[in-house]
Amino acid sequence: MYTVTVERLFVAQHFLTVPDCGDENKPHSHAYTARFEARGESLNEDGYLLDIVEFEGCVEETVERYRDVMLNELPEIKGNPSAERLARAICEAVAERLDGSEVNELKVRLREDERAWVSYGRSI
Repeated sequence: MYTVTVERLFVAQHFLTVPDCGDENKPHSHAYTARFEARGESLNEDGYLLDIVEFEGCVEETVERYRDVMLNELPEIKGNPSAERLARAICEAVAERLDGSEVNELKVRLREDERAWVSYGRSI
C-alpha cells in the first residue's frame, strides 16, 4: 500500500453547544493542524499514487473554506462543532476531489491543541 501525506495549518473559531463546557461554550479560536493521508495499492502511469503538487492544491483549496471562519455557521458541520465533525467535513471535501485517482482511502488527522488528535477516514 502506497501512502502520500500532506499537512496544513489553519485557524478557525467555534463554540461548543453542549452544556457545561465552561469557556468552550464561548466563541474561541483553535490553531488546527490537519494531516491528510492518501493511500492506494497502485501507481499511475507516471509512477505516482497521485501528484503531490495537485494533492497539496486540493488540500489547500479545501482548508481555505475553514480558515478564519466560525465553524458553527457552516452547513456541513451540523450540531456541536466538534473536532470530529470538522475532520469528517474536511475529509469528505478532499475525497470528492480525489475521486477517479489511484487513491483508495483518505484519512484526515486533526489536532486542535497539543493534547490530542482526532481522525476520520473513508474509502474512495
